Amino acid sequence: MRAVITGASKGIGAAIAEKLASEGCDVFLIARSEDHLKRTCSSILSAGNTVSCSYHTADLSDISQAQASGKIVLETFGVPDILINNAGQFIPGSLYNEPPGTMETMMNTNFYSAYHLTRELIPGMMSGKSGHIINICSIASIQAYPDGGAYSVSKFALLGFSKNLREELKPHGIKVTSVLPGATYTDSWASSGLPAARFMQPEDIANVVWQCIALSETATVEEIILRPQLGDI
Repeated sequence: MRAVITGASKGIGAAIAEKLASEGCDVFLIARSEDHLKRTCSSILSAGNTVSCSYHTADLSDISQAQASGKIVLETFGVPDILINNAGQFIPGSLYNEPPGTMETMMNTNFYSAYHLTRELIPGMMSGKSGHIINICSIASIQAYPDGGAYSVSKFALLGFSKNLREELKPHGIKVTSVLPGATYTDSWASSGLPAARFMQPEDIANVVWQCIALSETATVEEIILRPQLGDI
């Protein structure tokens, strides 16, 4: 299988890339940092996985770069069997006083990145009548919380996108899964001062993503929620 993973340079995206590679998937990684992408690919290949790992550097919050990335995937990697839309960013704040442009940044990074890349890749999947699109949403997709602001709105939008895709792509043999993780120990939380044991680990999300992929062709996980054992933070 061939898998495209966005936001794959570190954190949840890198963990998903490493898990899928360990299960025999060729992976194509997209993120903004070339150094981190190289590091992720090096980790995958040094683990002895007999798969290919390639990458492309792009800022998917930019529409033209997202669309161009889709074309590059098709030209150099082929139509993917799996698309993991994980690219995202968190900017805390409240809707009533967050700096101008925050909503646009959050929507472009957390929603439009997935929207435009997916639209580039869907026609090939539809032609093959197969594929699996997994959108990494958030608990913030279903629950407003203090300082969530534009981030939460953008994640609500990503979940709505997933729900509509699910309905539209059923007759084309393409699965769509929404993964809604709670607090996961990534760079966003590293400076919180809370112990790592209070969080889920990126590998937890990666393992669940693989389990969704590994189901038979006749089963689809539509939506899955993960939270730390002690609940939300």
